[in-house]
Amino acid sequence: MTIFLITFGFFIVVVAAMAVGYIFQQKSLAGSCGGLSTMGIEKACDCDNPCEKRLEREKKAAQKEKAKNLIDVKNI
Repeated sequence: MTIFLITFGFFIVVVAAMAVGYIFQQKSLAGSCGGLSTMGIEKACDCDNPCEKRLEREKKAAQKEKAKNLIDVKNI
């Protein structure tokens, strides 16, 4: 039982160290094969009529991008 607990503890320490590494790198997890973009799909939802939540998210993203562009123009 002692060997099991030592081994389990070791694995917990290794997993925690990997998690801390990702936190400090501030990178999001990514697949090794490139994801949907390698298949020619630009987004996960290819609906003709997106739901209200998706439309709202796209609207907010467009507003953020517009605000960012305005800030960039002012800094020039």
